Amino acid sequence: MSALLDHPVVTERYFFPRRVPPPTASRVDVAVEGAVLACASHRPHEDAPTLVLFHGNGEVVADYVPEYAEAFASVGLNTFFAEYRGYGASTGTPALVRMLDDVDAILDAVGVPDDQIVLYGRSVGSIYAIEAASRRPGVRALVIESGIASPLARVLLRATPHELGTTIDALREEAARRLDHEAKLARFEGPTLVLHARHDDLVRADEARANAAWAKRAELLLFERGDHNSIHAYNLPAILEAAARVATHHPG
Repeated sequence: MSALLDHPVVTERYFFPRRVPPPTASRVDVAVEGAVLACASHRPHEDAPTLVLFHGNGEVVADYVPEYAEAFASVGLNTFFAEYRGYGASTGTPALVRMLDDVDAILDAVGVPDDQIVLYGRSVGSIYAIEAASRRPGVRALVIESGIASPLARVLLRATPHELGTTIDALREEAARRLDHEAKLARFEGPTLVLHARHDDLVRADEARANAAWAKRAELLLFERGDHNSIHAYNLPAILEAAARVATHHPG
């Protein structure tokens, strides 16, 4: 039975896929049920942690490779860029809940032990990074950038229960079962770094504060400059430094 939140109306209004393939040299195809995800890998450092990045909506892996791969490498991190169904050169169709089940295959494809993985989720990617942390509690760290506290609230900005052929109570029940960030973050024992622009008017900073409050070992950094789509333009050096710092802590 398909999830209520995988309704075609949600897919049409919530996701903004672009069809741009990643560079061939870095491409890693990851098979998931019903699709192949065109991800990318950059591993210049033999023994460094690998940052697994789930990008934002309207973005694709090709937006990050090679520039961001090289930027993270400059602070000592390998990278693996996860792609979503229907984005970039991936097959399939975006589906909010179904894509939660893709994270295990993505992390398996990284090819390193969980304690060498740093999860990084930007914007909508925070949904999948938080899911991955709840499934793989032994990962090294979690970074949430411009992240979402309540995925259901984001959906309800774009679609009504009536349009989805259901009730608000049924949607809340499904969100509680599959998209409860408070519960998922509470299960993760590792450090969580929350990065957000204080003046983000697309995903407000209150959502960052909520995610940080729910995490067991959280650090919250609110940047004074930039907004949801310009946070990197103003703060990339600080973001890189913070990600490298949380990635190089010594687990246990």
